[in-house]
Amino acid sequence: MQTRLTETFGVRLPLACPGMSYIATPELVAATANAGGLGILATGPLKPEQTRAAIRRIRELTDRPFGIGCTLMMPGARENCEVALQEQVPVINFSLGKGDWIVKAAHSYGGKVIATVVTEKHAISAEKAGVDGLLVTGHEAAAHGGEVTSLVLIPAIRKVCALPIIAAGGFGSGAGLLAALALGADAVAMGSRLAMTQESPVHERSKEMIRQRSVADTLYSRNFDGLWCRMMDTPTARAATRKPMNLLAAAWKASAIARKMGMPVWKVALGGMLQKPQELRQLALFGAATESIRLAIEEGNHQHGVQLIGQVQGLIDDVPTVQQLFERIMQEAGHNLSRLQQLNQA
Repeated sequence: MQTRLTETFGVRLPLACPGMSYIATPELVAATANAGGLGILATGPLKPEQTRAAIRRIRELTDRPFGIGCTLMMPGARENCEVALQEQVPVINFSLGKGDWIVKAAHSYGGKVIATVVTEKHAISAEKAGVDGLLVTGHEAAAHGGEVTSLVLIPAIRKVCALPIIAAGGFGSGAGLLAALALGADAVAMGSRLAMTQESPVHERSKEMIRQRSVADTLYSRNFDGLWCRMMDTPTARAATRKPMNLLAAAWKASAIARKMGMPVWKVALGGMLQKPQELRQLALFGAATESIRLAIEEGNHQHGVQLIGQVQGLIDDVPTVQQLFERIMQEAGHNLSRLQQLNQA
């Protein structure tokens, strides 16, 4: 199936794996690429040298185009993005920040850039900045989806923007792909569905929990990492979202994060409290959430960990390989298209 997305980014299928922290590893990214889709490496938890090693590992596993994700608001994101540009990664996907400098640098070597957006305003700004495509994240998505559901958000952004759109939030089947295309998208990103594949590093205990959950078993709160975020509904997640972190606790958390990153601890903590308290709180929330996310994904620890997951979890009941999943999705899309054509002829 060819769309503007496949033509623009040089992939075979209109399917993508978004840059999910601790999940979109080199192995899953390469498996996605080899199966015909666009895999995007997660760099949030990585230091620059780890990002470089991960990029080179992907290139050992595939010769197909792939991308790297950079959440610009997070500490170390700019450095990771600079590594990707040095390595001339084919696709850079940025979010939560201005990416004009990324567009200029990537285009200089023939790379492409995707901006993650959740509103029409953000989409228009990204198009003006010169990006090559959009990853449009609806309310149903794991982690940082927008306030508007994919059913409404995709056509709203298509109305104001001519760029190729990757729709994210609620997609995990051939029917979902067909629906996204009908709404004006050019591909779908399926984070939760790809987290439930054999190449995914998600712990077996967590995979089994995802399999057992329904579409209603998620929480959506801004108290977990400072942004509106969707996660699996568990006792630990409920406790983590009960109330926002106060400034003193944020300073303590931020100092611990600064220590890990080799930053001046008291400058970060005291400077943040006095000059930029909201940024300090955001840094602290991101840092605390990162370890909690890791525990759920890598260790299957849900006593202290929180699993980010989309509402589509309730539609997932198996763990195929990425290749098997993609083949199934394209078959389902073809079947549903034929069914719709028959209805039109009736």
